[in-house]
Amino acid sequence: MSSLVSTLDIQKIRDQFPVLDQEVNGKPLIYFDNAASSQTVKSVVNSLTQFYERDHANIHRGIHTLAERSTKAFEETRERVHKFINSEEVDEIIFTKGTTESINLVAHSWARKFLKEGDEILISQLEHHSNIVPWQLAAEHTGAVIKVIPINRKGEILVDEYKKLLNSKTKLIAVNYVSNSLGTINPIKELIKAAQEIGATTLIDAAQAAPHVKIDVQELNCDFLALSSHKMYGPTGVGVLYGRRDILEAMPPYQGGGEMIKDVTFSGTTYNDIPYKFEAGTPSIGDVIAFKYAMDFIDDIGHENIQVYEHELLVYANSKLKDIEGFIPVGTATEKASVISFLLKNVHPYDLGQLLDVRGIAVRTGHHCTQPLMDFLEIDGTVRASFAVYNTKEEIDVFCDALESIVKKFS
Repeated sequence: MSSLVSTLDIQKIRDQFPVLDQEVNGKPLIYFDNAASSQTVKSVVNSLTQFYERDHANIHRGIHTLAERSTKAFEETRERVHKFINSEEVDEIIFTKGTTESINLVAHSWARKFLKEGDEILISQLEHHSNIVPWQLAAEHTGAVIKVIPINRKGEILVDEYKKLLNSKTKLIAVNYVSNSLGTINPIKELIKAAQEIGATTLIDAAQAAPHVKIDVQELNCDFLALSSHKMYGPTGVGVLYGRRDILEAMPPYQGGGEMIKDVTFSGTTYNDIPYKFEAGTPSIGDVIAFKYAMDFIDDIGHENIQVYEHELLVYANSKLKDIEGFIPVGTATEKASVISFLLKNVHPYDLGQLLDVRGIAVRTGHHCTQPLMDFLEIDGTVRASFAVYNTKEEIDVFCDALESIVKKFS
C-alpha cells in the first residue's frame, strides 16, 4: 500500500463537509476525532432536511402517499447496506441504533438461547466496552465463561495463543476488525477460519473498519457483523446488524412491540419474519434513509482510494511525530488504520487535549472505552488523533507544530 500514491481531490471532498469550514477558539478547525464520530457529509444533511420537510411519515403501516414514500426510501437503504457489505440477501440486514445495540441484540437473543453453563466466549484484549460488557451480562445469565485473547505490546492479537484457547467449549468469538483506540487491523479472516474449524459462532465489531476497509461478509464468512453510520460520515442513531438467515431465524425477538409481530392476541403472539422480527417500534426513519447517502459517498471515492490516502496521512504523521521530544507512541501494530494513540512525556493527556483545543485541534483523550486494554498497557489513557479522508498533511503540520509548542512550554 505504501508504494501507491493518492490522486484524490481532497479540497473537493472537503467542500462536501461545511462543518470543516469554521474557526474554533479563533483558529481554523482541525478535526482529528474521527474514530469517535466522523463529520457528516452534506448529502446526508440534505436528505434529512428533505425527509422532515417533505416525506415525514411512519413506515410499513400507512397506505397514504407520504407513508409509502418513507417506506420505499427506508427499504432502499436496507438494499444499499446489503450491497455495501455483500450479504447473501437483503433480509439479513437489521437496523439498530448503533454497533452497541447490535452487539447487545446478539448477546441478549442468541446468547441467552444457545449458551449454557460452562460454554466459553472469546473476546480480545483490544475490545471496546460495548464488546465486553454485553458478554459479561450474557455470561451472568447463562453461566458461560469469558476467555480473553491476549495481545503483544504493539497491540496485535497473538494468533497462536488465540488458537490454543479454542476448544469444544468455545461457542462464540467476538472481536473487532479494527481497534478503536490503537488502530490495529486484526487478521480477521484467520480468526474466523480458526473459529469455524471448531464450530464456534463469530461476531465481528466492524464499527471502525466500515469507513476504512472494504467489507464483504460472504468473503469473511462471519456469522454476525455490526457497524455504525456515524463512523461512516452518516447520521447518529443508526446501526446495522448483519446475521446469517438461518441463525437469525432461530433467535427469539430482542424486544417486543409494533412491527415485530404478525398476529397478537392475549393468549399469544406470532412473530414477524426477519429482519422485522428484530425491529420493534418506530425507528429513526429519516436517519436510516440518510445513511444511504453516506454509503454512496464512500463508494463514490472507493475504499481502496480511501485506504491509500489515509495510509499516506498515517505515514506522514508518524514521520513528523517521532521527532517531537517526549513523544511516546502507543500501539505500533504492523497493520494499522489511520489512528495514532500517543503520550507526551510530562504532559497529562487531558491537559494536552485542552491545549490542542485552544488551538482549534480536536483530538480524543482518555481510555477510549477500552479500560482493560489500558490496564494491560499500564497507562491511564492516551491522546488519540484519528484521520479521515477529508484531513490533510497541512493539518498534520499544524498539529505537530502545536505539539512542539506545548512541549517547550512544559519543559
